[in-house]
Amino acid sequence: MSTREFWNERYGDGSAYGSQPNDFVREVVDQLPKGPTLCLAAGEGRNAVFLAEHGFGPVTAVDQSEIGLQSAERLAASRGVHVNTVAADLGTWDFGGPWSVITAIWAHVPPPVRVRMFEEIRRSLAPGGMLVLESYHPDQVGRGTGGPPSPAPMKTLAMVRDLLPGFELVIGRETERQVAEGAFHNGLSAVVQVLARKPA
Repeated sequence: MSTREFWNERYGDGSAYGSQPNDFVREVVDQLPKGPTLCLAAGEGRNAVFLAEHGFGPVTAVDQSEIGLQSAERLAASRGVHVNTVAADLGTWDFGGPWSVITAIWAHVPPPVRVRMFEEIRRSLAPGGMLVLESYHPDQVGRGTGGPPSPAPMKTLAMVRDLLPGFELVIGRETERQVAEGAFHNGLSAVVQVLARKPA
């Protein structure tokens, strides 16, 4: 099964990770600059829709799963907002820009794709733009509360810092927290949370 097929299957019933935004996105929303917003690995669109509801935009949600993005479009319509959706592979897709905000919530991609993803984030963020990132930490492996089975796609704070040279880390922490997001993210989890600003 390809990665795209895996995610299409996971998003098939429309409730894999719930319809409410990620807790970290909710925590930092008031610190973000309003403007064009890109949500990476957007899945069923809960964070993209939340940001559109809070006056960010245009908001673009990108994911390799067409099924997830169809759910995102339905969620946006039910909330009275619009989200642009793009079915694409983060390993090859041109991020465009400039973006005022980019979110990478649970964007667990293979290491070579991760390097390219951060290159595109650095390039496509506008000066003063901000990245919102939450990822599982390698300490998450074996907990059974969410995330990939292997540490390879996960991130440490040091890794993120190295991938964002020159950026200001407004928030940068490795922590444990209770995650309650649908069927597949549920329980005490080891995570990395980053709010980073590109130099103006």
